[in-house]
Amino acid sequence: MPPESAERALNQSRWLSIVGIGEDGLKGLGENARAAISSASVVFGGRRHLELAASAITGETRPWPTPFDAAMRDVVALRGRKVCVLASGDPFFFGVGATLSHHVPVEEFTAYPAPSTFSLAASKLGWPLQEIETVSLHGRPLDLIRPLLHPGRRILALTSDEKGPAELAALLTKAGFGRSQMAVLEALGGAAERVRWNQANEFVLQDINVLNVVAVEVAGEADARILPCAFGLDDALFEHDGQITKREVRALTLSALAPRRGELLWDIGAGSGSIGIEWMLADPSMKAIAIEANGERAARIGRNASAFGVPGLRVIEGEAPVALIGLPTPDAIFIGGGGSEPGVLDTAIASLKPGGRLVANAVTLEMEAVLLGVHTRLGGNLVRIDVSRVAPIGAMQGWKPAMPVMQWTWIKQG
Repeated sequence: MPPESAERALNQSRWLSIVGIGEDGLKGLGENARAAISSASVVFGGRRHLELAASAITGETRPWPTPFDAAMRDVVALRGRKVCVLASGDPFFFGVGATLSHHVPVEEFTAYPAPSTFSLAASKLGWPLQEIETVSLHGRPLDLIRPLLHPGRRILALTSDEKGPAELAALLTKAGFGRSQMAVLEALGGAAERVRWNQANEFVLQDINVLNVVAVEVAGEADARILPCAFGLDDALFEHDGQITKREVRALTLSALAPRRGELLWDIGAGSGSIGIEWMLADPSMKAIAIEANGERAARIGRNASAFGVPGLRVIEGEAPVALIGLPTPDAIFIGGGGSEPGVLDTAIASLKPGGRLVANAVTLEMEAVLLGVHTRLGGNLVRIDVSRVAPIGAMQGWKPAMPVMQWTWIKQG
Protein backbone atom coordinates (compact mmCIF):
# COMPACT_ATOMS: atom_id res chain seq x y z
CA MET A 1 0.00 0.00 0.00
CA PRO A 2 1.45 3.44 -0.97
CA PRO A 3 2.37 5.68 1.99
CA GLU A 4 -0.42 8.16 1.26
CA SER A 5 -3.02 5.34 1.13
CA ALA A 6 -1.76 3.90 4.39
CA GLU A 7 -1.99 7.32 6.02
CA ARG A 8 -5.51 7.81 4.72
CA ALA A 9 -6.58 4.38 6.01
CA LEU A 10 -5.06 5.14 9.40
CA ASN A 11 -6.91 8.45 9.63
CA GLN A 12 -10.20 6.78 8.72
CA SER A 13 -9.69 4.21 11.50
CA ARG A 14 -9.38 7.00 14.06
CA TRP A 15 -13.07 7.36 14.79
CA LEU A 16 -12.54 9.04 18.19
CA SER A 17 -11.18 12.51 18.95
CA ILE A 18 -10.25 13.54 22.49
CA VAL A 19 -10.11 17.32 22.82
CA GLY A 20 -8.77 19.14 25.84
CA ILE A 21 -10.55 22.43 26.41
CA GLY A 22 -9.82 25.21 28.89
CA GLU A 23 -11.91 27.93 30.49
CA ASP A 24 -11.23 30.15 27.47
CA GLY A 25 -13.35 27.77 25.38
CA LEU A 26 -13.04 27.53 21.60
CA LYS A 27 -10.71 30.49 21.23
CA GLY A 28 -8.02 28.55 23.06
CA LEU A 29 -8.20 25.62 20.63
CA GLY A 30 -6.26 25.00 17.46
CA GLU A 31 -7.89 24.54 14.05
CA ASN A 32 -7.67 20.74 14.13
CA ALA A 33 -9.27 20.51 17.56
CA ARG A 34 -12.17 22.77 16.52
CA ALA A 35 -12.63 20.69 13.35
CA ALA A 36 -12.77 17.50 15.42
CA ILE A 37 -15.61 18.97 17.48
CA SER A 38 -17.63 20.30 14.55
CA SER A 39 -17.28 17.13 12.44
CA ALA A 40 -18.36 14.72 15.20
CA SER A 41 -21.77 13.14 15.04
CA VAL A 42 -21.75 12.72 18.83
CA VAL A 43 -19.90 14.87 21.37
CA PHE A 44 -19.42 13.69 24.96
CA GLY A 45 -18.31 15.83 27.90
CA GLY A 46 -19.24 17.43 31.15
CA ARG A 47 -22.04 19.98 30.95
CA ARG A 48 -19.52 22.79 31.39
CA HIS A 49 -17.37 21.46 28.53
CA LEU A 50 -20.37 21.14 26.23
CA GLU A 51 -21.39 24.73 27.00
CA LEU A 52 -17.89 26.02 26.28
CA ALA A 53 -17.87 24.30 22.88
CA ALA A 54 -21.58 24.75 22.05
CA SER A 55 -21.13 27.07 19.05
CA ALA A 56 -18.91 24.54 17.27
CA ILE A 57 -21.01 21.42 17.93
CA THR A 58 -23.16 20.27 15.01
CA GLY A 59 -23.90 16.74 16.22
CA GLU A 60 -25.64 15.25 19.21
CA THR A 61 -24.42 16.24 22.69
CA ARG A 62 -24.22 13.71 25.50
CA PRO A 63 -23.32 14.81 29.02
CA TRP A 64 -21.49 12.25 31.14
CA PRO A 65 -23.86 10.00 33.10
CA THR A 66 -24.11 10.11 36.88
CA PRO A 67 -22.47 8.11 38.31
CA PHE A 68 -19.58 8.32 35.86
CA ASP A 69 -19.06 5.11 33.86
CA ALA A 70 -15.33 4.31 33.98
CA ALA A 71 -15.88 1.54 31.41
CA MET A 72 -16.91 4.19 28.84
CA ARG A 73 -19.61 1.91 27.45
CA ASP A 74 -21.57 4.70 25.75
CA VAL A 75 -18.47 5.90 23.90
CA VAL A 76 -17.21 2.44 22.90
CA ALA A 77 -20.68 1.48 21.63
CA LEU A 78 -20.30 4.13 18.89
CA ARG A 79 -17.05 2.68 17.48
CA GLY A 80 -16.87 3.48 13.77
CA ARG A 81 -18.83 6.74 13.97
CA LYS A 82 -17.24 10.15 14.31
CA VAL A 83 -17.15 10.76 18.05
CA CYS A 84 -15.55 13.53 20.07
CA VAL A 85 -14.87 13.55 23.80
CA LEU A 86 -14.25 16.86 25.55
CA ALA A 87 -11.99 16.98 28.60
CA SER A 88 -10.39 19.53 30.88
CA GLY A 89 -6.92 20.65 29.84
CA ASP A 90 -4.63 17.73 29.16
CA PRO A 91 -6.88 14.64 28.87
CA PHE A 92 -3.99 12.31 29.72
CA PHE A 93 -2.95 13.98 32.97
CA PHE A 94 -5.42 12.67 35.56
CA GLY A 95 -8.08 13.07 32.87
CA VAL A 96 -10.66 11.18 30.86
CA GLY A 97 -8.10 10.36 28.17
CA ALA A 98 -6.32 8.06 30.60
CA THR A 99 -9.62 6.26 31.25
CA LEU A 100 -10.45 5.95 27.55
CA SER A 101 -7.02 4.54 26.72
CA HIS A 102 -7.90 1.42 28.71
CA HIS A 103 -10.83 0.72 26.40
CA VAL A 104 -9.88 2.18 23.00
CA PRO A 105 -6.61 1.28 21.20
CA VAL A 106 -4.32 4.21 20.50
CA GLU A 107 -4.65 3.52 16.76
CA GLU A 108 -8.34 4.44 16.98
CA PHE A 109 -8.16 7.92 18.48
CA THR A 110 -6.51 11.30 18.04
CA ALA A 111 -5.87 13.55 21.01
CA TYR A 112 -5.64 17.35 21.09
CA PRO A 113 -4.39 18.30 24.57
CA ALA A 114 -4.62 21.77 26.07
CA PRO A 115 -2.46 23.03 28.96
CA SER A 116 -3.16 21.12 32.18
CA THR A 117 -4.35 22.89 35.30
CA PHE A 118 -0.92 22.25 36.80
CA SER A 119 0.78 23.92 33.83
CA LEU A 120 -1.52 26.93 34.07
CA ALA A 121 -1.00 27.24 37.82
CA ALA A 122 2.79 26.91 37.61
CA SER A 123 2.89 29.56 34.89
CA LYS A 124 0.67 31.88 36.93
CA LEU A 125 2.88 31.55 40.02
CA GLY A 126 6.21 31.45 38.22
CA TRP A 127 6.99 28.05 39.74
CA PRO A 128 9.19 25.75 37.60
CA LEU A 129 6.97 22.71 37.18
CA GLN A 130 9.88 20.25 37.30
CA GLU A 131 10.89 21.53 40.75
CA ILE A 132 7.56 21.10 42.54
CA GLU A 133 5.29 18.26 43.63
CA THR A 134 1.92 17.72 41.95
CA VAL A 135 -0.96 15.63 43.22
CA SER A 136 -4.55 15.16 42.14
CA LEU A 137 -7.00 15.09 45.03
CA HIS A 138 -9.96 15.27 42.66
CA GLY A 139 -12.28 12.47 43.78
CA ARG A 140 -9.40 11.03 45.80
CA PRO A 141 -8.48 11.10 49.52
CA LEU A 142 -6.85 14.27 50.81
CA ASP A 143 -4.45 12.01 52.74
CA LEU A 144 -2.50 11.48 49.51
CA ILE A 145 -0.76 14.80 50.13
CA ARG A 146 0.80 13.67 53.44
CA PRO A 147 4.02 12.10 52.04
CA LEU A 148 4.73 15.35 50.16
CA LEU A 149 4.64 17.57 53.26
CA HIS A 150 8.29 18.48 53.74
CA PRO A 151 9.20 22.01 54.91
CA GLY A 152 10.44 24.25 52.11
CA ARG A 153 8.76 22.26 49.34
CA ARG A 154 6.09 23.54 46.96
CA ILE A 155 3.01 21.53 46.04
CA LEU A 156 0.22 21.95 43.50
CA ALA A 157 -2.89 20.01 44.53
CA LEU A 158 -5.96 19.67 42.33
CA THR A 159 -9.12 19.55 44.46
CA SER A 160 -12.60 18.13 43.89
CA ASP A 161 -14.76 21.17 44.59
CA GLU A 162 -15.18 24.48 46.41
CA LYS A 163 -14.81 22.77 49.80
CA GLY A 164 -11.43 21.24 48.96
CA PRO A 165 -9.16 24.19 49.88
CA ALA A 166 -10.64 24.59 53.38
CA GLU A 167 -10.49 20.84 53.98
CA LEU A 168 -6.87 20.82 52.86
CA ALA A 169 -6.07 23.76 55.17
CA ALA A 170 -7.57 21.81 58.07
CA LEU A 171 -5.47 18.74 57.26
CA LEU A 172 -2.29 20.84 57.06
CA THR A 173 -3.03 22.51 60.37
CA LYS A 174 -3.78 19.23 62.16
CA ALA A 175 -0.57 17.65 60.81
CA GLY A 176 1.57 20.51 62.10
CA PHE A 177 1.89 22.49 58.87
CA GLY A 178 -0.47 25.33 59.79
CA ARG A 179 2.09 28.02 58.92
CA SER A 180 2.09 26.90 55.27
CA GLN A 181 1.07 29.55 52.76
CA MET A 182 -1.75 28.51 50.43
CA ALA A 183 -2.79 30.03 47.12
CA VAL A 184 -6.20 29.12 45.76
CA LEU A 185 -6.18 29.49 41.98
CA GLU A 186 -9.68 29.50 40.52
CA ALA A 187 -11.05 29.06 36.98
CA LEU A 188 -7.60 29.43 35.42
CA GLY A 189 -7.60 30.68 31.84
CA GLY A 190 -11.15 32.01 31.98
CA ALA A 191 -12.91 35.28 32.66
CA ALA A 192 -13.50 34.32 36.32
CA GLU A 193 -9.83 33.58 36.99
CA ARG A 194 -8.41 34.76 40.30
CA VAL A 195 -5.62 33.91 42.75
CA ARG A 196 -5.92 34.40 46.52
CA TRP A 197 -3.41 33.65 49.27
CA ASN A 198 -4.06 32.61 52.85
CA GLN A 199 -2.18 30.84 55.64
CA ALA A 200 -3.41 27.33 56.36
CA ASN A 201 -4.16 27.85 60.07
CA GLU A 202 -5.90 31.16 59.32
CA PHE A 203 -7.88 30.02 56.27
CA VAL A 204 -10.92 32.23 55.78
CA LEU A 205 -11.48 32.33 52.01
CA GLN A 206 -15.11 32.16 50.95
CA ASP A 207 -17.04 31.90 47.68
CA ILE A 208 -14.42 29.62 46.09
CA ASN A 209 -14.97 28.52 42.51
CA VAL A 210 -15.62 24.79 42.15
CA LEU A 211 -12.76 24.71 39.61
CA ASN A 212 -9.67 25.29 41.67
CA VAL A 213 -6.14 24.13 42.34
CA VAL A 214 -4.28 24.84 45.56
CA ALA A 215 -0.63 25.84 45.71
CA VAL A 216 1.14 25.15 49.00
CA GLU A 217 4.44 26.54 50.23
CA VAL A 218 5.08 24.04 53.01
CA ALA A 219 6.14 25.30 56.45
CA GLY A 220 6.12 23.03 59.48
CA GLU A 221 5.94 23.46 63.23
CA ALA A 222 8.43 21.70 65.51
CA ASP A 223 5.95 18.83 66.00
CA ALA A 224 4.93 18.53 62.33
CA ARG A 225 4.30 14.98 61.11
CA ILE A 226 7.08 14.72 58.52
CA LEU A 227 7.47 11.38 56.73
CA PRO A 228 11.17 11.02 55.81
CA CYS A 229 12.20 9.59 52.44
CA ALA A 230 13.87 6.55 53.98
CA PHE A 231 13.08 3.03 55.12
CA GLY A 232 12.76 2.45 58.84
CA LEU A 233 10.43 5.23 59.99
CA ASP A 234 10.18 5.98 63.69
CA ASP A 235 7.98 3.42 65.46
CA ALA A 236 6.24 6.28 67.26
CA LEU A 237 4.71 7.45 63.97
CA PHE A 238 2.64 4.25 63.84
CA GLU A 239 -0.39 3.39 65.90
CA HIS A 240 0.34 -0.10 67.24
CA ASP A 241 -0.14 -2.51 70.16
CA GLY A 242 3.44 -3.71 70.17
CA GLN A 243 2.88 -5.99 67.18
CA ILE A 244 5.12 -4.07 64.79
CA THR A 245 8.30 -4.83 62.88
CA LYS A 246 10.68 -2.56 64.75
CA ARG A 247 12.41 0.31 62.99
CA GLU A 248 15.87 -1.21 62.46
CA VAL A 249 14.55 -4.62 61.42
CA ARG A 250 11.96 -2.96 59.18
CA ALA A 251 14.66 -1.03 57.32
CA LEU A 252 16.62 -4.24 56.66
CA THR A 253 13.43 -6.09 55.70
CA LEU A 254 12.40 -3.49 53.11
CA SER A 255 15.94 -3.45 51.74
CA ALA A 256 15.69 -7.23 51.28
CA LEU A 257 12.24 -6.90 49.65
CA ALA A 258 13.89 -4.50 47.13
CA PRO A 259 10.79 -2.55 45.98
CA ARG A 260 10.53 -1.77 42.28
CA ARG A 261 8.08 0.69 40.77
CA GLY A 262 4.62 -0.67 40.00
CA GLU A 263 4.98 -3.83 42.07
CA LEU A 264 2.52 -5.54 44.43
CA LEU A 265 3.45 -6.76 47.92
CA TRP A 266 1.64 -9.24 50.13
CA ASP A 267 2.26 -8.43 53.82
CA ILE A 268 1.17 -11.62 55.62
CA GLY A 269 0.54 -11.22 59.35
CA ALA A 270 0.69 -7.46 58.91
CA GLY A 271 0.31 -6.37 62.56
CA SER A 272 0.40 -2.57 62.35
CA GLY A 273 0.84 -2.55 58.55
CA SER A 274 4.25 -0.87 58.79
CA ILE A 275 5.94 -2.97 56.08
CA GLY A 276 3.15 -2.51 53.53
CA ILE A 277 2.90 1.20 54.33
CA GLU A 278 6.62 1.86 53.83
CA TRP A 279 6.56 -0.28 50.68
CA MET A 280 3.85 1.99 49.24
CA LEU A 281 5.68 5.14 50.34
CA ALA A 282 8.62 4.13 48.15
CA ASP A 283 6.74 5.29 45.03
CA PRO A 284 3.13 6.27 44.15
CA SER A 285 2.95 3.32 41.73
CA MET A 286 3.46 0.74 44.49
CA LYS A 287 0.60 -1.49 45.70
CA ALA A 288 0.29 -3.62 48.81
CA ILE A 289 -2.18 -6.00 50.42
CA ALA A 290 -2.03 -6.43 54.20
CA ILE A 291 -3.39 -9.74 55.49
CA GLU A 292 -4.21 -9.72 59.22
CA ALA A 293 -6.32 -12.20 61.19
CA ASN A 294 -6.98 -9.92 64.18
CA GLY A 295 -9.92 -7.60 63.50
CA GLU A 296 -8.72 -4.83 65.81
CA ARG A 297 -5.30 -4.83 64.18
CA ALA A 298 -6.82 -4.90 60.70
CA ALA A 299 -8.79 -1.73 61.52
CA ARG A 300 -5.63 -0.15 62.93
CA ILE A 301 -3.78 -0.88 59.68
CA GLY A 302 -6.42 1.10 57.80
CA ARG A 303 -6.00 4.07 60.12
CA ASN A 304 -2.22 3.94 59.79
CA ALA A 305 -2.47 3.79 56.01
CA SER A 306 -4.53 6.99 55.95
CA ALA A 307 -2.21 8.74 58.41
CA PHE A 308 0.78 7.93 56.19
CA GLY A 309 -0.90 9.08 52.99
CA VAL A 310 -1.30 5.64 51.40
CA PRO A 311 -5.06 5.04 51.72
CA GLY A 312 -4.87 2.65 48.77
CA LEU A 313 -3.33 -0.06 50.99
CA ARG A 314 -5.75 -2.97 50.79
CA VAL A 315 -6.50 -4.70 54.10
CA ILE A 316 -7.74 -8.30 54.17
CA GLU A 317 -9.06 -9.48 57.54
CA GLY A 318 -8.51 -13.21 57.66
CA GLU A 319 -6.10 -16.03 58.39
CA ALA A 320 -3.49 -17.21 55.92
CA PRO A 321 -3.34 -19.37 53.91
CA VAL A 322 -7.12 -19.30 53.32
CA ALA A 323 -7.19 -15.50 53.12
CA LEU A 324 -4.64 -15.60 50.28
CA ILE A 325 -6.94 -17.43 47.89
CA GLY A 326 -7.95 -15.31 44.89
CA LEU A 327 -5.64 -12.38 45.62
CA PRO A 328 -3.72 -10.78 42.72
CA THR A 329 -0.34 -12.44 42.10
CA PRO A 330 2.36 -10.65 44.10
CA ASP A 331 5.81 -9.48 43.02
CA ALA A 332 7.07 -9.72 46.60
CA ILE A 333 5.87 -11.27 49.85
CA PHE A 334 6.72 -10.53 53.45
CA ILE A 335 5.78 -12.96 56.22
CA GLY A 336 5.98 -11.27 59.59
CA GLY A 337 3.42 -13.26 61.57
CA GLY A 338 1.77 -16.66 61.38
CA GLY A 339 4.45 -18.09 59.11
CA SER A 340 4.80 -21.25 61.17
CA GLU A 341 1.12 -22.13 60.64
CA PRO A 342 0.59 -25.09 58.27
CA GLY A 343 0.48 -24.14 54.60
CA VAL A 344 1.33 -20.45 54.94
CA LEU A 345 4.90 -20.55 53.64
CA ASP A 346 4.17 -23.15 50.95
CA THR A 347 1.21 -21.12 49.68
CA ALA A 348 3.31 -17.96 49.60
CA ILE A 349 6.06 -19.71 47.64
CA ALA A 350 3.58 -21.12 45.13
CA SER A 351 1.82 -17.75 44.71
CA LEU A 352 4.93 -15.66 44.04
CA LYS A 353 5.73 -14.54 40.50
CA PRO A 354 8.91 -15.90 38.88
CA GLY A 355 11.70 -13.51 39.84
CA GLY A 356 9.73 -12.36 42.87
CA ARG A 357 11.22 -11.91 46.34
CA LEU A 358 10.08 -13.54 49.56
CA VAL A 359 11.28 -12.32 52.96
CA ALA A 360 10.27 -14.04 56.19
CA ASN A 361 11.24 -12.98 59.72
CA ALA A 362 11.34 -15.32 62.71
CA VAL A 363 11.48 -14.44 66.40
CA THR A 364 10.18 -17.79 67.74
CA LEU A 365 12.01 -21.11 67.75
CA GLU A 366 9.11 -22.67 65.85
CA MET A 367 9.41 -20.19 62.99
CA GLU A 368 13.19 -20.48 63.03
CA ALA A 369 12.82 -24.23 62.52
CA VAL A 370 10.53 -23.60 59.55
CA LEU A 371 13.02 -21.19 57.97
CA LEU A 372 15.96 -23.50 58.55
CA GLY A 373 14.04 -26.25 56.81
CA VAL A 374 13.03 -24.18 53.79
CA HIS A 375 16.56 -22.79 53.50
CA THR A 376 17.91 -26.34 53.34
CA ARG A 377 15.32 -27.21 50.69
CA LEU A 378 15.33 -24.09 48.50
CA GLY A 379 18.44 -22.12 49.38
CA GLY A 380 18.32 -18.33 49.63
CA ASN A 381 19.96 -16.23 52.33
CA LEU A 382 19.69 -16.54 56.10
CA VAL A 383 20.80 -13.69 58.37
CA ARG A 384 20.45 -13.05 62.07
CA ILE A 385 19.63 -9.50 63.14
CA ASP A 386 20.61 -8.43 66.65
CA VAL A 387 19.74 -4.95 67.88
CA SER A 388 20.53 -3.45 71.29
CA ARG A 389 19.24 -0.21 72.71
CA VAL A 390 20.46 1.91 75.61
CA ALA A 391 18.38 1.41 78.77
CA PRO A 392 18.74 2.35 82.46
CA ILE A 393 20.70 -0.03 84.70
CA GLY A 394 20.12 1.34 88.18
CA ALA A 395 21.58 4.83 88.19
CA MET A 396 23.60 4.14 85.05
CA GLN A 397 22.92 3.02 81.49
CA GLY A 398 23.75 -0.05 79.44
CA TRP A 399 22.80 -2.01 76.35
CA LYS A 400 19.53 -3.92 76.44
CA PRO A 401 19.28 -6.46 73.60
CA ALA A 402 16.03 -6.84 71.70
CA MET A 403 14.82 -10.28 70.66
CA PRO A 404 17.03 -11.51 67.78
CA VAL A 405 15.40 -11.94 64.38
CA MET A 406 16.24 -14.64 61.86
CA GLN A 407 15.52 -13.45 58.32
CA TRP A 408 15.21 -15.66 55.26
CA THR A 409 15.36 -14.02 51.82
CA TRP A 410 14.63 -15.99 48.67
CA ILE A 411 14.16 -15.17 44.97
CA LYS A 412 11.88 -17.46 42.96
CA GLN A 413 13.48 -18.71 39.78
CA GLY A 414 11.50 -18.70 36.53
